[in-house]
Amino acid sequence: MGHNLSMATNRWMAGDVPRGAQYDRRFEELAAAGVDMHGEAALVASYGPGSVLDAGCGTGRVAIELSRRGHDVVGVDMDPDMLEVARQKAPHLTWVQGDLADPTLGFDRRFDVVVMAGNVLIFVAPGTEGGVLSNLAGHLEPGGRVVAGYSLQPGGLSVAAHDELAAQVGLFLENRWSTWDRSPFTSQSTYAVSVHRIGS
Repeated sequence: MGHNLSMATNRWMAGDVPRGAQYDRRFEELAAAGVDMHGEAALVASYGPGSVLDAGCGTGRVAIELSRRGHDVVGVDMDPDMLEVARQKAPHLTWVQGDLADPTLGFDRRFDVVVMAGNVLIFVAPGTEGGVLSNLAGHLEPGGRVVAGYSLQPGGLSVAAHDELAAQVGLFLENRWSTWDRSPFTSQSTYAVSVHRIGS
């Protein structure tokens, strides 16, 4: 699938959803109410990565927290409105505009962990999920991990399909939970957090 077609059919870009500062506002309200907004960063940090790619970084919530915890982080997203807010909040970090379905992703380096929080894998253009995983696997250090969390919806990406696509590019399931704070995954779970490791 071509880059332009991928952008045109990306579910996030095609959807009528709050973006930029408006998107950030709901997380600010949750944080003000006492909700822990850093479950994703805490799980990623538990693997002790030196470097992290926040793929589909949005306004940078996860990347900024990982940086605060001492990790070398790069954020990539195709939505310029989201990246504008991320750059305003953390101008010292590297923010790249790019399509996860584009093999180049706009940079040439590797990471210990690639994280896709916030339903990123189910927002990419239909049919590009395998290509996205292939691209991300290509940006992993040996033994690196791809950590992805997304809602499980009828007709949507299943964990079985995710595992199959991952295996095709050398990524194998290491752990799976139903929440970012490691609640057990069951057949009744409506959300999956999957950790796939390259080459094992």
